[in-house]
Amino acid sequence: MSAPAPVLARERNIRRGPNLNIVLTCPECKVYPPKIVERFSEGDVVCALCGLVLSDKLVDTRSEWRTFSNDDQNGDDPSRVGEASNPLLDGNSLSTRIGSGEGSDARATRDLNRAQGKNVMDKKDNELQAVFAKLTMLCDAAELPKIVKDCAKEAYKLCYDEKALKGKSTESIMASAILIGCRRAEVARTLREIQSIIHVKTKEFGKSLGIMKGILREKSSDGIIKIDTNNMSGAQNLPYIPRFCSHLGLPMQVTTASEYTARKCKEIEEIAGKSPITIAVVSIYLNILLFKLPVSAAKVGQILQVTEGTIKSGYKILYEYREKVVDPQLIKNGVISLDNLPKVDKDRTAKTEKKKE
Repeated sequence: MSAPAPVLARERNIRRGPNLNIVLTCPECKVYPPKIVERFSEGDVVCALCGLVLSDKLVDTRSEWRTFSNDDQNGDDPSRVGEASNPLLDGNSLSTRIGSGEGSDARATRDLNRAQGKNVMDKKDNELQAVFAKLTMLCDAAELPKIVKDCAKEAYKLCYDEKALKGKSTESIMASAILIGCRRAEVARTLREIQSIIHVKTKEFGKSLGIMKGILREKSSDGIIKIDTNNMSGAQNLPYIPRFCSHLGLPMQVTTASEYTARKCKEIEEIAGKSPITIAVVSIYLNILLFKLPVSAAKVGQILQVTEGTIKSGYKILYEYREKVVDPQLIKNGVISLDNLPKVDKDRTAKTEKKKE
């Protein structure tokens, strides 16, 4: 019993893609399997036995040639498609490029290049490309990964043309973009580390950073962009600890113990509100004393660029909660002892607090 017509019509509509049962053969040779050659240079499908053209206007689906523009090819560039489009540029990289002329055409080519350089859209893209190249160079100098470069370029592109940043220097905007890129990619870098690769005043740096974070949050809330703005306020203290311990030349066991201490600092009200860098440095210094390592607070502050007073005041807070912030497994195994910590004079700290009041 045959299926009704509506069912057959529905099955015909569901079937998609080419029918693989159809085989292209040469009507002259009638050889099976057919010997057919695709000649991409002419765009024809030809029978290899008799040379009969079976189809024309063949689309070349192979990979493109590589670009020879940087080689010595007398100005010829056999690339047919050009470079890939860049979503960070306004013109989508579809700009006109004037090739190099030879002989009598050199002067006309030079005039064309000069006229093309006055194009407003191309000039805007050229400025962005110059900034992106400098951002890449700065990130390479700081040994930052590619994801930080991409996040920094995206942040700069979204903010540089806003009215709120008018009058701000390009260097401060670039430094803020790099720091935002580090925080979005969860790569721990401090303000001073960014300032070491690009010289910007701290006050101007902070203002530009605050304005850019506000612009990105506003655009994200309006639905213009899709960016997670929760991690732009500041980095967590844990990513700093492995880097800081590496700078101090500390063993891995101290790094692990310092990370445990930093996690427990979130539960202590007196120190939870301090900066992530301060919490990381104080946690490291506490464990240096526990493991009896010959590293002083002055040396820690000098290498990690934190004042000695900040380290010692943070240590006094952690000393009061020493049983809570120290890994109990290390004490149980006999690796460390709480008696290794130097005692804090409570009377002296109470006197200083009264003087402040």
